[in-house]
Amino acid sequence: MTKRMIWVLPMAVLAQGCVARTAANIVTFPVRAGSQAVDWSTTSQEEADRNRGREMRKQEKRDAKERRRACRDAGYRDCD
Repeated sequence: MTKRMIWVLPMAVLAQGCVARTAANIVTFPVRAGSQAVDWSTTSQEEADRNRGREMRKQEKRDAKERRRACRDAGYRDCD
């Protein structure tokens, strides 16, 4: 009986922390899920700027490649 009490008391104390933490997670879950959905559905100005810059660099790369191809097709040797 005494050995059982040695294990039961610490487990009861530890279980209270687990229950409280679980309850807090359950209560805050809808808020976290909602904020995550808003984050996924919106684009910040920084993200928009970064994406626009990336698209501009890709377009510049495509344009340069096309200019080199047109230069070679025209018969020029030094097209870089």
